[in-house]
Amino acid sequence: MRDTIRAQLRARTAGDAEQAWSEVTEIAEREPDANVPGSYRDDQNAWKDFGVTGPLKAAAVLVPLIERPAGMTVLLTRRTEYMGSHSGQISFPGGRVEQSDAAPVHTALRESEEEIGLAPERVEILGRLANYVVGTGYRITPVVGFVDAGQQFVRDEREVAEIFEVPLDLVMEPGNYHREHMRIKNIDRSYYVLPYGDYRIWGATASILANLRDTLSE
Repeated sequence: MRDTIRAQLRARTAGDAEQAWSEVTEIAEREPDANVPGSYRDDQNAWKDFGVTGPLKAAAVLVPLIERPAGMTVLLTRRTEYMGSHSGQISFPGGRVEQSDAAPVHTALRESEEEIGLAPERVEILGRLANYVVGTGYRITPVVGFVDAGQQFVRDEREVAEIFEVPLDLVMEPGNYHREHMRIKNIDRSYYVLPYGDYRIWGATASILANLRDTLSE
């Protein structure tokens, strides 16, 4: 499975994860429709109605795949309850770009090391998925990579309440996803929800997982 996933992601990647941030942003602004369904940018100008009127802020997340004896998994985190607009939500390790980050891969790996203690040298980068725009004004670039199964994770207790893994088989089954609706600032929003046990994976995280599913299914 590992070789198959590697080949599929490298063949269908949305771009080189080591491509400079300036180039990634330029491409995203030139091709605004190259976003996964459910992204605010996917609703044409709807994201502006949420108060996002200036340039979008760049961010990157790592989509970590881990090969376990029982099968491939995707690592996720649950944010602490005092993390502002994303408190308590299920997310990938990652965050906003910093001046020292030359490319999305640098942002994703730096944030992952800070949040869950993931050593960058324990990650094999495969490529990146399509961008995802959120109403808080960020354009998220997901970077996909294999993580060494022997890596021991240590969470930053200020940001991460929990680290857990979801079976890739569950992510890959379209019937496990459903749509929910919410009215925000007089705009009807539709978003993916992927239940897993007591976890409710929704919004950007669920959409990025759905995009990973579609990338590996084509």
